[in-house]
Amino acid sequence: MLTNHLIDRITAALPQTQCTRCGYVDCAAYAAAIAGGEAEINQCPPGGAEGVQRLSDITGHAVTALNPDNGVEAPRTVVYIDENWCIGCTLCIDACPVDAIVGANKKMHTVIEPLCTGCELCLPVCPVDCILVENASGDKTGWQAWSPQQATEALQRYEFHKAKVKKQLAHKTKVNIRKAEHKLSDISAHSQHTDPVVLDKKRAIIEAALAKARAKTLDAEKGNPA
Repeated sequence: MLTNHLIDRITAALPQTQCTRCGYVDCAAYAAAIAGGEAEINQCPPGGAEGVQRLSDITGHAVTALNPDNGVEAPRTVVYIDENWCIGCTLCIDACPVDAIVGANKKMHTVIEPLCTGCELCLPVCPVDCILVENASGDKTGWQAWSPQQATEALQRYEFHKAKVKKQLAHKTKVNIRKAEHKLSDISAHSQHTDPVVLDKKRAIIEAALAKARAKTLDAEKGNPA
């Protein structure tokens, strides 16, 4: 219970950009790692020096300079898309942790700049380098460039994003299960092979995959992690 309370306090002290520069999948995972003694308090560039001080006040760990391996404290950024080059691949939409990019397959994408946390996770996935970065906070860095309200709103959007992705994945899994069941019902009609030994082997593979998918779906419905 004490650890959970500590994780909550640490999480609240993080900027919720979900940038992963700390080395963890999101701010919550980093907070849990700090609480568990697995991570240092100087791994969050968006929080900057003030962020390290906040984490020090909570954990009692000594204040140290930001670890350069995680990045440097800098002005907050936002991204925008050069629509002349965008090919509508949707990869940036999938990469955005707060759903700040809108668009559709083979349609131009647009960044809703007020929602952008500056995580820059969209940059490496863009195949045509049409995403540009601009300074959004002038000479202000760390928590001087980011407010608690913005952090709260970013966290809410991230939680919504996670729930949406989980729902989409569950739907996709169920569709794939139905397809596999249909194929399994008459495997000879869905295969180029006629050798009974080969068909039995394919049947066993599909049955194993189905069992795994069903178990995963059941865990998801019970609220257990994958």
